[in-house]
Amino acid sequence: MSLVVVPVRYPLSKHSRRTLERAIEVARERDAALTVLHVDLYQNGKKVTRIDLKNAVESTFGRLENTRYVVRTGFLVEESILDEVAAEGADAVVIGSKQASRLRRIFQRFTDNPNIDRYLRTHLDCEVITVESTRA
Repeated sequence: MSLVVVPVRYPLSKHSRRTLERAIEVARERDAALTVLHVDLYQNGKKVTRIDLKNAVESTFGRLENTRYVVRTGFLVEESILDEVAAEGADAVVIGSKQASRLRRIFQRFTDNPNIDRYLRTHLDCEVITVESTRA
């Protein structure tokens, strides 16, 4: 079974809900499992539990089949996302356009190629789906 990973903020922001909505569609279209990922930053000192994350998602979208909820702790959100995608052997990662911009800046520090999709396909064999934020 293929796997789709979607990083989200907690509590769910408007952009996270939109990104999650698209990730759910992608997982259903591909008959894939879904991993909902939240990264707690060490420097923020906040603790979010898997149950907190699951309850927030299910209160918005209802119970989701073949979904696991993961909370990781790290210094950089982007690095934690890449670690999760690599560790789980994800086939696709669905990220919001704001997250894509941050990832591009991170990649520019380490490589001369800020193309996230190409980088992930080359290094992680993963497709990146970027969800544009909606304007109110």
